[in-house]
Amino acid sequence: MNDEETVALTAGGHTVGKCHGNGDAGLLGPAPEAADVEEQGLGWNNHTSRGIGRDTVTSGIEGAWTTHPTRWDNGYFAMLLEHDWELKKSPAGAWQWEPKDIKEEDKPVDVEDPSIRYNPIMTDADMALKMDPAYRKISERFYKDPDYLSEVFARAWFKLTHRDMGPKARYIGPDVPQEDLIWQDPVPAGRTDYDVDAVKAKIATCGLSVGDMVATAWDSARTFRGSDMRGGANGARIRLAPQKDWEGNEPERLARVLGILEGIASETGASLADVIVLAGNVGIEQAARAAGFAIDVPFAPGRGDATEAMTDAESFEPLEPIHDGYRNWLKKDYVVSPEELMLDRTQLMGLTAHEMTALVGGMRVLGTNHGGTKHGVFTDREGVLTNDFFVNLTDMAYTWKPTGINLYDIRSRKTDEVKWTATRVDLVFGSNAILRAYAEVYAQDDNREKFVQDFVAAWTKVMNADRFDLA
Repeated sequence: MNDEETVALTAGGHTVGKCHGNGDAGLLGPAPEAADVEEQGLGWNNHTSRGIGRDTVTSGIEGAWTTHPTRWDNGYFAMLLEHDWELKKSPAGAWQWEPKDIKEEDKPVDVEDPSIRYNPIMTDADMALKMDPAYRKISERFYKDPDYLSEVFARAWFKLTHRDMGPKARYIGPDVPQEDLIWQDPVPAGRTDYDVDAVKAKIATCGLSVGDMVATAWDSARTFRGSDMRGGANGARIRLAPQKDWEGNEPERLARVLGILEGIASETGASLADVIVLAGNVGIEQAARAAGFAIDVPFAPGRGDATEAMTDAESFEPLEPIHDGYRNWLKKDYVVSPEELMLDRTQLMGLTAHEMTALVGGMRVLGTNHGGTKHGVFTDREGVLTNDFFVNLTDMAYTWKPTGINLYDIRSRKTDEVKWTATRVDLVFGSNAILRAYAEVYAQDDNREKFVQDFVAAWTKVMNADRFDLA
C-alpha cells in the first residue's frame, strides 16, 4: 500500500466501530487455539465477570474514534485534526490518546446506554496521520474532500481483500471490475498460432548451453508464490526492472541469454515469455536424449509479455530471491539454514518433497548452479539428465567432511581424495530420512527413466504455475 492508501484504510477502518478495554485483561481466558473444545474456537472468554457490551476487553484500548461510530462519515478527520490530544490510560491499563477539550455532544455514546457519553480515543497509528508531515498532508486533503476519501478507501479496500487472488483472470462473477489495476500484475494474452516446432528448432541451434537455457527459464518461473498468486514466467518480467538486475538472476548472463531469445521471439511471432520456457524445455529434452531417453517436455503456448507500464516495479521488490537451493545459491549467510530456506521456496511454488527432490537432483547435473559453481554437481557428465546426483550421494564409497560454513568435501574412503564439493542443501537429501528415501529410489539403476519422467513433470508444474488460463 502507498501512503495515500495507508491513510485511507486507517481512517476508514476507524470511522466505524470502537476499541475494547473496559475491564481487567487478566480475567480473560486462553486464546482460541489454547482454549478447551467447549469454547468452540472463540477463546479469550471472561468466565469470572461480565465480558460483553461496555465491559468487553480485547486490545485493552477503550473507546470509539468518532462521535457516530456506526456511520460512514467524515467524523474521523474532524475529530483527529480539530482537537489536541494527550496520553491517558484505559481502564485495562493501555496507553491511548484522548482529547484535552471536547464538547459533550461530540463525545460518542455508551454502547448500551445512549444517555452516557465517553471521550473518544486515538491510537499511536492515528496520531501518526496528524503528526507525520506526509500523512498530515494526505489527511487534510481527505478532510476537505470526503468523496475523495470514499473513492480511495473503496479502491484500497478492494486491493486489500483481493491482493492474494492473483491476476484478474482468476476472478469470477458479475462484479468483476472491467478496469485493469497495476497491482493485479496484468499480462496481455499471447499468441498461440505460431509454429512451436519451428521455434524449438531455432532455439536448438542458437548456441546456448543446456545450463543457460534451463537456468533462465527457472529464474523466470521461480518467482511464483502460491500465497498470493504473484510471480511466475507469464509476462516475461525477468527482462524488466527490477528482476533483470536481481543478483539471483545473474544479470550479465541473463542479458546475454535474453539477447538471443528475444531475437527468436521477434522472428517467430512467439512471446518472449513462451520462448524462455521453450528454451528451458529444449535444454531438458537435449539433456534427456543425451542420457538415452527421448522425451517431449509438455508445453502450452499463450504466455504474454508484460510492459513496464503494466509493472509496479516497487511492489516486485519483495519477490526478489535471497536464496535458491535449486540453483545452490545463497545471497549471504542467514540465521535460517539453507535447507530451511529451500523448503520455504518449495512451499511457495506449491511443490511436494518428492518434486523438490527430483528437481534439485536434475538441476545439479544440468549445470544450472548460480555462478557456475560445482557444489553438488556429483557427475562427470554435466549437462546430461542422469540420476548421478543420487547415485553418488548415497554411495558408501564416499565420506563427507565439513570444510567451512555451508561447505563440504566428498572424499573417497579408500584414498581420501576429494571427489566433489557440496553444500548443506545437497547433503540434506542424504541426511533427512524422508528425503533420503526419495534419493535412494532415484539412485536405483532401474529408476533412471522414472527420475527423468518425474523431473519433467515437476518442471512442467513450475513452468505452468501461473497459467491460470489452463486450469
